Amino acid sequence: MQNDAFSLLPIIAQTIYDKKGFNILTLDMRKNSSITDYVVIAEGNVDRHVIAMGKAIESALSEIGEYPVHVEGMQAGDWVVLDYMQVMVHLFVPGVREKYQLELLWQEAEIVDVNIHVDCQRASS
Repeated sequence: MQNDAFSLLPIIAQTIYDKKGFNILTLDMRKNSSITDYVVIAEGNVDRHVIAMGKAIESALSEIGEYPVHVEGMQAGDWVVLDYMQVMVHLFVPGVREKYQLELLWQEAEIVDVNIHVDCQRASS
């Protein structure tokens, strides 16, 4: 990974927000897992929305030279996983996120506060 994994988190979160994703949660997994350093979990309204968010994240990170080592779920869209090794992104439709409740697997993980620039026009609509 060319960039520091932590520096990717605001880009990922902002991309999700800009694509109208919601319930964005970023977890620091370094003390809890050897699989990845950070996990980002978010939701989209429907499968096509989740796929669009996944593609937008891939595009945003490719602009800075980051490419996933594995992508899963882009055909179905109910659960999309983007694996950047040190950062894993899980995008869900709400029912699937509720069913699997990944957050409960990693309750001890610290929540990472990422700065998302909120568009006042979006927030007021």
